[in-house]
Amino acid sequence: MKPFRRCLPILATLLALVPALLRPAQATEPPVRAVATFSILGDLVSQVGGDRVALTVLAGAGEDAHVFTPSPAHARSVAQAAVVFSNGLGFEGWMSRLIRSAGYQGRQVVVSKGVKPLKDAHGHGHGHGHGHGHGHGHQHGHQHGQHDPHAWQDVANVLLYVENIAAGLCAVDAAGCETYRGNARSYGERLRALDREIRAAWSGIEPARRKVITSHHAFAYYGRAYGVRFLAPRGVSNEAEASARGVAQLIRQIRQEDIRALFVENVSDPRLIEQIGRETGVKPAGVLYSDSLSKPGGPAATYVDMMRLNTAALVGAVGGR
Repeated sequence: MKPFRRCLPILATLLALVPALLRPAQATEPPVRAVATFSILGDLVSQVGGDRVALTVLAGAGEDAHVFTPSPAHARSVAQAAVVFSNGLGFEGWMSRLIRSAGYQGRQVVVSKGVKPLKDAHGHGHGHGHGHGHGHGHQHGHQHGQHDPHAWQDVANVLLYVENIAAGLCAVDAAGCETYRGNARSYGERLRALDREIRAAWSGIEPARRKVITSHHAFAYYGRAYGVRFLAPRGVSNEAEASARGVAQLIRQIRQEDIRALFVENVSDPRLIEQIGRETGVKPAGVLYSDSLSKPGGPAATYVDMMRLNTAALVGAVGGR
């Protein structure tokens, strides 16, 4: 009898589990299929969507969305998506053609909605080729040549991106809306802390010294937000060819103003910056991440990591450390 009594607590526990075992399994919500046009935006969508979203990123980490060419596989991903997120401001000149070829009728979210865009101050020949007869076959002409699309380089703009992403996900998945809003609030706090961190990093550098040369004009929003002057041989797209006259003028300016911070970008051919470095005697200070994240495990695998890395590199070069 004693062995039997010792077994009674175990038996009672097993009997208590029977109703749960017999209960039909609860159906789990299928993930929301979403598409983001490039890696930086993909990270933002992931931060808001979490496990409820099955995300496809078109121009992946290390790829330049300026020169990206969608494949049939990308068109299939778009066709199957519940929601497609794009930057807008003329950044994805190939997007309209992709939407048409995919026959996509779902929700499209332009995440830069509400951003106060900077004008493209570097001319209409910056080479995206959308509706300007550059021979790339993208006849869109919407906003192109009017606005600088790199709005994510200002953290305050990304707070708007996150709000628009949450609203887009709520529109296609009402059951998950509370989760999306909660994730957006939590991530928003991280972004505000990042913005304060960047401002603190620049606080010790006098404004007159805050001059930087980069491969193309991708950092104007960063410059406006944090008081840094960026110069580049190319316009807002890496497709644009730098003119010999423009490069010569930039070299003169570097010498005259004693600009010491010279950077290549992760999505740009480094040869032109290296040439400028040889002409001016200014050694490139490293790599900035402009239009794409690094691959997972790299130094700029998330938006927050990218902004921290860029800021540390910029402040170090300008400050002479």
